[in-house]
Amino acid sequence: MMDFYTQEKWDRASSCFDLVQSFGAERRWGPAKREFFGAMQGKVLFVGVGTGLDIPSFPPDREIVGIDISARMLAKAQLRATAYHGRLELRQLDVHEMGFAPGSFDQVYTSCTFCSVPDPVRGLQALRGVLKPDGELRMFEHTGSRYFPFNLLLHLMNPIARFSGPELTRDTEGNVARAGFTIVRVRHVYLDVIKTIHAVAPV
Repeated sequence: MMDFYTQEKWDRASSCFDLVQSFGAERRWGPAKREFFGAMQGKVLFVGVGTGLDIPSFPPDREIVGIDISARMLAKAQLRATAYHGRLELRQLDVHEMGFAPGSFDQVYTSCTFCSVPDPVRGLQALRGVLKPDGELRMFEHTGSRYFPFNLLLHLMNPIARFSGPELTRDTEGNVARAGFTIVRVRHVYLDVIKTIHAVAPV
């Protein structure tokens, strides 16, 4: 069943999402994201496509299904999806209950998504279920920090951030392990807050 509270929150955010991101995040992490997406291969599920800001960073000629819980986000993403040189299908789905057959995908990608998934471990377990044995989970995420004062600052900001969108203190690396994945590599992009996580589904 669709999480309508989360859907409505991101429908509201869609009106100013691109503008907010343009003030820094997309320019700051653009090169790192292009490198991150460069490993796409096989049939790929991209979770949290949003307004499609990441689509121009996808390598061409890939087969990708992009999902998002927000219909308004997807409406904005459609123009970018149409311009993509490859196969890119957009669907409105809740990551907790996607409906794909087990083993449907070779890879799952996320980009600043699991800071916003209401039940992150259950969502990650759902992703594990749609991956082929030994399939890859590749995440570009912002998380909580182990270091003072960043940890304190993120916790102070979190109640405001939670209302408008993401959580700032998630232990995404730990959640990946709790969901049953084997972590291959964690790479810190900025301090220990922005990171990439590469994990594989068990055989």
